[in-house]
Amino acid sequence: MSKLDENIFKLNKFLDRFRVSGIQNHIAGRDVPGSQGTFQSTSPVDKSVICDVAHGAEVDIDTAAKAAHDVFTEWRDMPAIERRNIMIRIAEGIEARAEEITLCECWDTGQAYKFMSKAALRGAENFRYFADQVVQARDGQHLKSPTLMNITTRVPIGPVGVITPWNTPFMLSTWKIAPALAAGCTVVHKPAEASPLTARLLVEIAEEAGLPPSVLNTVNGFGEGAGKALCEHPRIKAIAFVGESRTGSLITKQGADTLKRNHLELGGKNPVIVFDDADLDRALDAVIFMIYSINGERCTSSSRLLIQDTIREEFETCLVKRVNNIRVGHPLDPATEIGPLVSEEYFNKVTSYFDIAKEDGATIAAGGQVIGDEGYFVRPTLFTGANNGMRIAQEEIFGPVLTSIPFSTEEEALQIANDTLYGLTGYVWTNDLTRALRFTDKLEAGMIWVNSENVRHLPTPFGGVKASGIGRDGGDWSFEFYMEQKHIGFATGQHKITKLGAL
Repeated sequence: MSKLDENIFKLNKFLDRFRVSGIQNHIAGRDVPGSQGTFQSTSPVDKSVICDVAHGAEVDIDTAAKAAHDVFTEWRDMPAIERRNIMIRIAEGIEARAEEITLCECWDTGQAYKFMSKAALRGAENFRYFADQVVQARDGQHLKSPTLMNITTRVPIGPVGVITPWNTPFMLSTWKIAPALAAGCTVVHKPAEASPLTARLLVEIAEEAGLPPSVLNTVNGFGEGAGKALCEHPRIKAIAFVGESRTGSLITKQGADTLKRNHLELGGKNPVIVFDDADLDRALDAVIFMIYSINGERCTSSSRLLIQDTIREEFETCLVKRVNNIRVGHPLDPATEIGPLVSEEYFNKVTSYFDIAKEDGATIAAGGQVIGDEGYFVRPTLFTGANNGMRIAQEEIFGPVLTSIPFSTEEEALQIANDTLYGLTGYVWTNDLTRALRFTDKLEAGMIWVNSENVRHLPTPFGGVKASGIGRDGGDWSFEFYMEQKHIGFATGQHKITKLGAL
């Protein structure tokens, strides 16, 4: 039996229970149906129905928010070491069920096994990392003044809403939920409707690890129903969201009446700038990896290649050859490097840019084709002969599509790199240290890597500028969002107090 056949066999065993009972909402420790009935989750591999999913809306969010509110003080006041131990057990549970998570995620999203096998373990790493921060999360400062001993502390903000995307749903769910739980918050989680399977697995693992009922609640549904209700609910104190920039704008508006705190991790049109003094072999590897891995469906992908004109022809020739060799196939085959796009909606969006590129005057140097008609497969695509004014250079395509744009000077490269609504990441390839320092100082991006692809280090801040978001995740920055600062001043003597109305 091949590894692909073995993975399909195991997947079917994992999916059997979902096919029978579907995916219910999980509120206050119990499975409950959706108030709006069900919707169907389908696989992008062959467009087959995976299972029915509870369709939640305002009433379901209200029930979940009340449950999270009612248990908040219990979870907040639980000794930190006990919360830490629960989170460590959650990490162990994720590791124990990593294969199930991986296979379900591949089938649900179309992401390749090659990458999703690591995403599940990254989810466990997220829980372990934030578990280790639990004890010191509330630590503050001692700020002495002439008359007072001033101390600060942090307290959890309260029940929070977490809205996660469909591209790497399990890992990104843990990236948001783990620090919320570590801070002492309770959570209502609204997963993406296109990929609901692993959110169900996460809440199961968490409660099996000892997480009290109601601390983590899951409500499935759509943005205009469950998502909107979550953003507007008065008992939900903050919203952590990962997704499109236009949706982030809606979330801000929906939370305005309740003065909701928002953390928005949004889109990107990220540049990778390759200068002619770079290590071109390594730069080529990084350029390819950062746009074509994860099907190009990630916010940090480097979808604009800014290539110095002195090396453009040589670099693009090598790029075309490599792109044409990328293996597109069944996501459960370990040899596959790109699987199908997540849904018909995004398949239609990505493929529409093949015509847009030609209308703009760009060249389709590789790809630009659909593969078969059973699933949502496209060939990895490279546009050349482009300029930064084209739609393919300005709009987030969110697929395995790279636009190559030449530049002559460092100043021109910087102008092109910053000429976008977005500012999430940037990647700079040069062996000139002073140039790297100059360029990164002026590059408008929340995260920049020099001579590297995106390598995450959990204590560092993750987030963007401009239309790419508000706020930062990672390390202590996560706690700054999920917790409130509190100041307490203790008088150190009998300082003079001004008297009013005294005779």
